[in-house]
Amino acid sequence: MKHALALLTTIFTLTFVLSPLVTDPFSGFRSDQLPNPQVDPPVQPAGYAFAIWGLIYAWLTVSAVFGLCKRREDAGWNRMRGPLLVSLVIGTPWLWIANQSPIWATVTIFAMAGAAILAARRSPDHDRWLAHAPVAIYAGWLTAASFVSLGSTAAGHGLLTGAMGWAYIGIAGATLSAVAVLFSLRWRLEYTLTLAWALTGIIVANGSQTLTISLAAMLAIALVAGVSLLRSRASSV
Repeated sequence: MKHALALLTTIFTLTFVLSPLVTDPFSGFRSDQLPNPQVDPPVQPAGYAFAIWGLIYAWLTVSAVFGLCKRREDAGWNRMRGPLLVSLVIGTPWLWIANQSPIWATVTIFAMAGAAILAARRSPDHDRWLAHAPVAIYAGWLTAASFVSLGSTAAGHGLLTGAMGWAYIGIAGATLSAVAVLFSLRWRLEYTLTLAWALTGIIVANGSQTLTISLAAMLAIALVAGVSLLRSRASSV
């Protein structure tokens, strides 16, 4: 069973990483997928920010192969592998889901994020750069991406408020979620930097044209970084 968990994690890491090759490209919900089309919604980071997926895919692959070869029966790795496997199983068809239904894409990406966060919390005390780091970066991006999906979908259905309102809600939701996660992580740098990367993408996308959104994202970066620093100092005392 222990060997099987390591093998399954490697298999589904590869299906997850290779899924873009067999799925139609996804760069946001199409105008025909929502009653109120969301073209470049303010909650969405600039396009360059999505390049982080290259790092996530590569690092998760290295982690999975290393774990299979060197840590197949490691109890700490197996505690992490369980929820990570759940996230990867859901994530493998996610691009296809996103091209079919914004609502189901939002539901499933929140499930992916929750499982990835749990995996980061369960990462072993050892092998930080091969176990914790890739999973924490993956979890950090999914934290932000979940609220981007929620903001775009909710605004697209005219729920409560418009695109601007959901941009504020999305930034606040991602920030508060990240703060809660930071209180439960052993190492915080990787997760914090990934959140900051996503929020910086929002700043770049909005610039001075929607200055209040950019300022909200700047405040969010400061808050997440501050909590991360304070928690790191408290842990070292």
